[in-house]
Amino acid sequence: MAIMDRDEFWAIVDRAREGVDDTRTGEGAEEVAGRVGHRLTELGREAAVAFQVRYDALGPESYDWNLWGAAYLVKGGCSDDAFDYFRGWLVAQGRSTWERALRDPDTLAELGMDPDDDFLECEDMLYVGRAAFERVEDFYAAVDAARAELPAATFNGPLLGDEFDHDDTGEVRARYPRLAEIYL
Repeated sequence: MAIMDRDEFWAIVDRAREGVDDTRTGEGAEEVAGRVGHRLTELGREAAVAFQVRYDALGPESYDWNLWGAAYLVKGGCSDDAFDYFRGWLVAQGRSTWERALRDPDTLAELGMDPDDDFLECEDMLYVGRAAFERVEDFYAAVDAARAELPAATFNGPLLGDEFDHDDTGEVRARYPRLAEIYL
């Protein structure tokens, strides 16, 4: 199993969200990541690697100017690394939120996030499979081997959409009317 089935991946994430008070906060998202890591430890190393490879394959579909612009708006700025952590946070929100946000990032306004909380990040989600391994080096070697079985395009792609100035208030209001109402 080089890559986990998409449905199985999201079932693990959505199950991990159950009982977390508020996944919308950075702390809540980190709790989801911890629960995912615990579940992957139970499932074993092969499942942990397959989960990580699926997570990595989600990258190109979310590497999008429009989503990055929404992250920039709600976080008050967003570097390359912060965008990766934001996408980890977005995974912790579950499949339905992920899919809606990829189609239309302005739907993030429906989550009711605290506009004063700009820590919408979950770096731990990027590496949850490590929990199933005693040595971090073994985890990365296993992930690299599994990724090598798939086409490189599975994990790499261009930044999607049209580049725009995230500080252009008019453009931001046009792209994200509901988020702009909250965050501008």
